[in-house]
Amino acid sequence: MPVRTRAAERYARAIAAALAAVACLLLAANAGPTDSAHAPAPGHEIAPPAEELASSDG
Repeated sequence: MPVRTRAAERYARAIAAALAAVACLLLAANAGPTDSAHAPAPGHEIAPPAEELASSDG
């Protein structure tokens, strides 16, 4: 028959497990690639020029 553990030991294990889970989630969230490789350079237009918009009306 297993020996019964104290409440303080159970709480300590639960806190340690929670901290480990949070650390794993933070590492997993930050492990992916960033989208900055495909971001436009500062100062460049994202929308097409007005001439292209006017000619596409038909």
